[in-house]
Amino acid sequence: MNRSTFFVIAASVLLLALLFNTPVHAAPPLRESFDLQLPVPPTPVRIDGQQRLVYELHLTNFAREPLSLQRVDVLDPATGHVLAQFMDADLAVRLARPDAIEAGAAGAIAPGMRGVLYLEFALPAGAVPRALSHRIAYATPTPDSLEVEGATIALGTAPPVLGAPLRDGPWVAIHSPDWERGHRRVLYTVDGRARIPGRFAIDWVKLDSAGRTARGDADVVTNAYGYGADVLAVADAVVASTRDDVAESASVAANPKHALGDATGNYVSLDLGDGRYAFYEHLKPGSLKVKLGQHVKRGQVIAALGFTGDSTGPHLHFHVADGDSPLGAEGVPFVFERFEVLGGYPDIGVLGSKPWTLRDAGQEPRREGEMPASNTVVSFD
Repeated sequence: MNRSTFFVIAASVLLLALLFNTPVHAAPPLRESFDLQLPVPPTPVRIDGQQRLVYELHLTNFAREPLSLQRVDVLDPATGHVLAQFMDADLAVRLARPDAIEAGAAGAIAPGMRGVLYLEFALPAGAVPRALSHRIAYATPTPDSLEVEGATIALGTAPPVLGAPLRDGPWVAIHSPDWERGHRRVLYTVDGRARIPGRFAIDWVKLDSAGRTARGDADVVTNAYGYGADVLAVADAVVASTRDDVAESASVAANPKHALGDATGNYVSLDLGDGRYAFYEHLKPGSLKVKLGQHVKRGQVIAALGFTGDSTGPHLHFHVADGDSPLGAEGVPFVFERFEVLGGYPDIGVLGSKPWTLRDAGQEPRREGEMPASNTVVSFD
């Protein structure tokens, strides 16, 4: 096309726009906003009969002005369908900033600062997408209302199906995605990278039929119903690492604060294969029955539940990660082959003083290939 032809076409377009009163839309100006990153591919995990996603979206502000989130849409990039939407108060409680001390204090993200969005939602029944993308609506001080799209990522592979880590019950599976200092929201930056090892961690506490956690004085460690319980290998695996040199306090109140590297207490990690490792933490001193490199069978006793490291009471901390490091690996989802749901604690604050709420009469008690929902009371075969 020569210059004369180009100007003729341009003039014709402008003339037609004027004749038909049609505005000529210029392309929106380029502008800097958020760098969107997903550190770990989200993997669907079945919880309470639904396929759910649990993951984080990191937003770093590369603009020269503060940016305030208004809405977050999670999309199926193949169809454009909105799978989940977060805004207003629901968005505010999910946004954390590394420099913000209090929950809900994140507010606008200043230039050069990072925000972390903690996202959890159920996928539509029978409609698990192959990938996700994200659309972020945000405001500037002007206040302009703008959008940026990105953070497209394929979903992860199916989680491992594991055997029971403990026998019988009742055991309460203590975890919740919205606790400010719960495992799911604590980032550890070791070895030059920020990770969430406890993204899917569960703290297992033994109960009696009245919901008590101990017989007699609950401050006496050995009075806990779970204390000394057999801890079981969840799969045929190889012992990847162990620790058995952390002392145990005689009372819960006397347990000191531990250095970061000692917070796990005594522990065992099992190499499950496929780059996944099962961690058992806070184990009883001298109870480890396995050694480094040993092959174990599913259901084999590997240690005993104890009270070592940073712990608010005797329990078994269990999680699965993508590396053999208690804090230097990303937590990944897992499901148990089977368990029975007895009920749950809508208010975990009454744990130890009141019985759990019984499951609904129409709720299926036997679960297969699921992860227990938050604060569910279960028993294992």
